[in-house]
Amino acid sequence: MEQDNISQIISAFQLENQVGNPEPLKIGLINDSFILPPLQEGGKKYFLQRINHHIFTNVEGLQQNIDKVTRHIRQKLISQGVADVDKRVLQLVPARDGKLYHKTGNGNFWRIYLFVEGRSQERVTPDAAFLAGRAFGEFQNQLADLPHDALCESIPNFHNIEFRLMQLRQAAEADPCARLKPCSAIYNELLRRADDMCLGERLFREGKLPKRINHCDTKVNNILFDDQNRPMCIVDLDTVMPGFVFSDFGDFMRTAANTGAEDDPELSNIHVDMDIYNAYKDGYLSEASFLTDIEKSLLNYGCRLLSYMQTVRFFTDYLNGDTYYKIQYPEHNLVRTRAQLRLLEEQEKMLK
Repeated sequence: MEQDNISQIISAFQLENQVGNPEPLKIGLINDSFILPPLQEGGKKYFLQRINHHIFTNVEGLQQNIDKVTRHIRQKLISQGVADVDKRVLQLVPARDGKLYHKTGNGNFWRIYLFVEGRSQERVTPDAAFLAGRAFGEFQNQLADLPHDALCESIPNFHNIEFRLMQLRQAAEADPCARLKPCSAIYNELLRRADDMCLGERLFREGKLPKRINHCDTKVNNILFDDQNRPMCIVDLDTVMPGFVFSDFGDFMRTAANTGAEDDPELSNIHVDMDIYNAYKDGYLSEASFLTDIEKSLLNYGCRLLSYMQTVRFFTDYLNGDTYYKIQYPEHNLVRTRAQLRLLEEQEKMLK
């Protein structure tokens, strides 16, 4: 987008000081992001993003979710006398019309946050896993008294395994690319586990399992760390929505405690890194004091569930002709499927 358009967008928000030329950031895969530096020393720095409304179709609901969550955490921190609250939780900047976003004439949606200075990490060590567990445990703890129905689903059915299995069965029935028969063993393995994997949804309907506010993208690079390597602020809140806490627990383990790659063609590389697993679990449980006994008992199930769910999603996309996930070669989604299925098998051995 040209500079004059960006300038018009910036002017639509209630900034406290003038800003200089936007500096593009190459982060994430979903939204376009820019830093807005202050023109004068001592001014505030801001973070401008274009929201991908093709993925997040309910922009109003998305922004309301973020606002409710960040305000709730901010009030908790203030009441606890925490210093530098602006570094501990994100803060949206409203537009001049009072909305939490600005929509341009060509239909794009933009938002601005107050910029939070911090470092991100990509490599997960046991020490980093422990700190990440504490950070996400604290995040969920801060939101434990916020009713789950106060938020909408920014991506409907995102972690609903019953919905994902319905999509798989539809893809197998249609089989538009005639890919099912050579992979029938994978399909049968997934269906064999289907009933067990729907346990969480059944327990919720029976009133035995609560839903809570989840992050739904618990990766270590969604935590900002300070100069002393301490977790400071949870970021990337687009997927914050109601769900089961074990989904967030399992989502971290699926990526961080996997010794192989998500699309590793060499299945022998794939095992559960128990050092990462134990460190994250210890950190998480040290902060997640709100957990019920049944939620604690389902943490390992959450690990298996998220690996199973991702296997289902990759295989569904493969059967449908690779219409959702970007692929680098024709069999990429099938390789991903096999790698995630192997991780699930390893988790079934190690995480009873």
